[in-house]
Amino acid sequence: MSFKISSLALAVATLSTVSIANAAGLDRSTQPSWAFTEQGTFAYVEHITIDPTIEGKDNAKVATTDANFTAGRNVPDMADDYQFLNFGAKADVNDTISVGAFFDQPWGADVEFSGDNNFVGAPTSIVNGIYAQAAAGLQNAGIPLPVTNAAELQTAISTIQNQVTAGQARLDAANTQLAQAQAALAANPALAPVLTPQITALQQGIAAGTTQVAAGNQAVKTLSTAQAASQNLSQVTGATNVSISSQNFTGLLGVKLGEKKNIQIYGGPTIQRLEGDVHLRGNAYKTASGYDANFTRDTAYGWMAGIAYLKPEIALKAALTYRSEIDHDVNMTENLPALGATGVGTNEITITTPKSVNLDFQTGINPTTLLTAKARWVPWSDFAIKPKIYGSASGLNLVSYDDDAWTAEVGLGKKLSPQLAISGTVGYDSGAGNPITSLGPVEGNWNVGLGAKYNLTPEWAISGGVKYLMFGDAKAKLPDGSIVGDFQDNDGWVYGVRLSYQKK
Repeated sequence: MSFKISSLALAVATLSTVSIANAAGLDRSTQPSWAFTEQGTFAYVEHITIDPTIEGKDNAKVATTDANFTAGRNVPDMADDYQFLNFGAKADVNDTISVGAFFDQPWGADVEFSGDNNFVGAPTSIVNGIYAQAAAGLQNAGIPLPVTNAAELQTAISTIQNQVTAGQARLDAANTQLAQAQAALAANPALAPVLTPQITALQQGIAAGTTQVAAGNQAVKTLSTAQAASQNLSQVTGATNVSISSQNFTGLLGVKLGEKKNIQIYGGPTIQRLEGDVHLRGNAYKTASGYDANFTRDTAYGWMAGIAYLKPEIALKAALTYRSEIDHDVNMTENLPALGATGVGTNEITITTPKSVNLDFQTGINPTTLLTAKARWVPWSDFAIKPKIYGSASGLNLVSYDDDAWTAEVGLGKKLSPQLAISGTVGYDSGAGNPITSLGPVEGNWNVGLGAKYNLTPEWAISGGVKYLMFGDAKAKLPDGSIVGDFQDNDGWVYGVRLSYQKK
């Protein structure tokens, strides 16, 4: 029996692209292997719009020693809408060899916090903590000076500096007296009964004074460091925001094997561009607040390979595709205000975008009905970004994930007429851990979608899909494990439209 439902397969495929568009980690796009295994000459261009809403609460105890989460102020929607374009084409050179070229945007992030919460503005609680720590240090040193603001900190520095200056002057005078007494004793040993006690007293006083002056200098140094950090942090403005984008160009060559040409192996090189910037603000990021990092576009290379089994007469297709990880050696420019001048610099680091594996399956159930199933694995637990200055100061990654991500989807399509087919899907994404980075605080999603394809001519068609995402609740954490937010009951919409051409 032959099922003539290729148009239905494309209707479901539109939804498949939509479904991956807000997956775990930085995942945005499935692999283009689905298009390469289409029959005949095939070309497409598609536009995807993602409209997530991710809201929550910050941690009211973020600047305290309390490790427990206490819901604080509202965090408005921090996930920016974003749009991207994918396109590609393939052709059969003959009944054995196929070639294709594809463009997609597999990895990305668009985050911008707003409102009055711990992810916006200067880290005032952290600055106040610096003042409190300075005051406690003075108290422990027996110097009862108040430090609750910048003016009092400056007063404390000036007071101690004046005391150090006066103490040093007394030390200089005592050293002069000691030298004179020692010279007099050397000139006239008979004065020993008088000068020896004086010399001993001067030596003891000089030793004690030297210790006090050294302690005073250390206190001034410590307070000056605290002053520089508090001044830099107090001047932080803006809100936490992140932008990461990528572009992939993939060329594929495929060979069909077997008497019926039912098996196809394919592979080819990938050129990937990656760029991004990160800006951390507010109390949530502690002394890392005000941190800026930027890396300009870098181009690196990888590869893709797969194998497919095809049985067109019943619309059966099963494909397993691997996309390699890609190492980007980027120049990362950083500014960490809490470190002052030493917190500014540009260094080369390696960012490795993860490998991925896709399994795609479809089969006709009857001449008008198609069943599809898809699975995807991305090892996000291997991914990390560790800039040099941030990493040296904290010993931590800037971004990392605890778990690998698994995505699965099943769908059914129905051909209503020679021109029109519709489809529906149900999908699940495991997410990459919980708690998870504050720059993407969701634990995967469940999703449902609808799609349709209309044949404009025997070769040209337009497809569309819409998907509703129900995000899993997640706690937001810093790289040190601190919980800084709680994000619950969030959702999103994804819309896709595709124009395609196919001639068998």
